[in-house]
Amino acid sequence: MKIALLFSSKVGMAVAISVRPEEKGLEDDEPPPPDFFAECDSDETIQAVAAALRTRHEVVLIESDAEAYLKLRSERPDLVFNMSERLFGPNRESHLPAVCEILDLPCTGSDPLTLSLCLDKSRAKEVLSYHRIATPPFWTVDPGDPLPEDVSLPAIVKPLYEGSSKGVKDTSVVDTRAELAARVEDVFAVCREPAIIEAFLPGREFTVGVLGNHPRYEILPIVEIDHTLLPKGARPIYSYEAKWIWDRPENPLPIFICPARITTDLKGKVEALVAAACRILRVRDWCRVDVRLDAAGEPNILEVNPLPGILPRPEDNSCLPKAARTAGYSYEALILRVADEAWARTNGHRRGGRA
Repeated sequence: MKIALLFSSKVGMAVAISVRPEEKGLEDDEPPPPDFFAECDSDETIQAVAAALRTRHEVVLIESDAEAYLKLRSERPDLVFNMSERLFGPNRESHLPAVCEILDLPCTGSDPLTLSLCLDKSRAKEVLSYHRIATPPFWTVDPGDPLPEDVSLPAIVKPLYEGSSKGVKDTSVVDTRAELAARVEDVFAVCREPAIIEAFLPGREFTVGVLGNHPRYEILPIVEIDHTLLPKGARPIYSYEAKWIWDRPENPLPIFICPARITTDLKGKVEALVAAACRILRVRDWCRVDVRLDAAGEPNILEVNPLPGILPRPEDNSCLPKAARTAGYSYEALILRVADEAWARTNGHRRGGRA
């Protein structure tokens, strides 16, 4: 089978921003924020995924740039393995999966609607709330809007549609209205997008990997993020600093426990909540869901990530591969499992069927 590996490399996306700096409000000579390319794929990850797929398939590499449509149309692969993020806009994760729909090419992962919905944190939480899936109370603020009066403190402030902890700093947890206002303005200035404010939950934090499709989701061993092992004085969140600065491959931060040491009752609650969220949001093939306990010890959905990070080395502390390894999957087996799930879901048809 011929598989097109669709990716957004750090180099390729740097070229994209160099020709379109106005997209993020940057001047021609202004560098992007330090975390701007955090979601993009490293060469090591691209090559590791390609190597895994090549154990069974012919693989064509395609950067998710302006030429991707033409390359996909020319190659006509049997399956597209999608891990493209792109850079601009709240629908950026859906750009290339939508192209695959146009070309009638089967594609791994969730459809464009689910990808866009989950990247916009408020829209995902609105859907989950409608279905009575526990998620922290939240408020959204657009530039020029007054701060909501009923925000409960402490709270955490995030960019509305970012991933990979972009824009989530150690200072993102706020205790006062003054801190809240300053942090919201910082999101506007740096990220150039609306802010979402969430009630800050005081309990333990987990991230949960999911493989497969409803009704046969495989919930991987739960990963706990142990905030007590963060540097002294750090806020108990998995911030950009925790993910990319304090935790380095040459000196991994030992904050992950997998499988999490939790009771059978709590494990069942977390797994049921995650499976329900994936079903409601129509997640396909793979996902990682972030969960936190409230003051009563009940699990709440923080975010649903239908395009999860898959850094290949154990010392990279990438949570979906970590959970998969605990479940007995090699990195190669994880990648092939995702491709197999997508192929089975589409019944092996390149054209004419519903993905």
